Amino acid sequence: MTLINRKQIWDNDNAPRVITSTLGVLVGLAGIEHGILEVLQGKMTPDSIWIDAIGPRQRFWEYATEKAITIIPNYFWTGVLAIFFGLIVTIWAIFFIEKKYGARILFLLSIMLWLVGGGFAPIFFTLLATLMATRINKPLTWWYVHLSDNVRRFLAKLWPYSPIALVIIFWTGVEIAIFGYPLLWFINADLTYGIQWTLGFSMLGLMLIAILSAFAYDIQNRFLSQQVSSL
Repeated sequence: MTLINRKQIWDNDNAPRVITSTLGVLVGLAGIEHGILEVLQGKMTPDSIWIDAIGPRQRFWEYATEKAITIIPNYFWTGVLAIFFGLIVTIWAIFFIEKKYGARILFLLSIMLWLVGGGFAPIFFTLLATLMATRINKPLTWWYVHLSDNVRRFLAKLWPYSPIALVIIFWTGVEIAIFGYPLLWFINADLTYGIQWTLGFSMLGLMLIAILSAFAYDIQNRFLSQQVSSL
């Protein structure tokens, strides 16, 4: 491992900040999307806290449901609150995530979004976004020590392609979940549903790669800056 003062390995508040905001925005926009679909179901009362954001009358194909939970016994007002908190989460993730309590507030807002029909993206994405937010303006010493030079250089090359791929696959999965097309033009509903789940698991892997590439990219930038300044 190249010799370097480990205390000087700081992120430059670029890549980790972008990943944090990206995950937060995906959570917020997904909540808004759920909310719109729930509003379309009108002032019906759910049978339980477990609901389908897409009602039987709004479905484009048989597997279009978009599971969610809600503590509000009314689809319309569940949707209104999901849109509201989804909008707040999106704004917070873009403009306020670097504040002193930015990560904690993002987490609390996302939990509220989850409780009012925002879907399950707030659970998985927000946990990672919150952890990433805690590393903004923090040293990346642990990552420098545990990522070898070769691995770090390789991961750094994946930036910014990995988060771009994550966003594309996320919205592709959402589109298929709602409409089923264009896959339904070529294959049956069961295979389409299977591909939808595959995309979901792919997102988990891409999230991890995007996070690692963000850390590696900033460490490499910092290291190169130190080399230039020492000349």
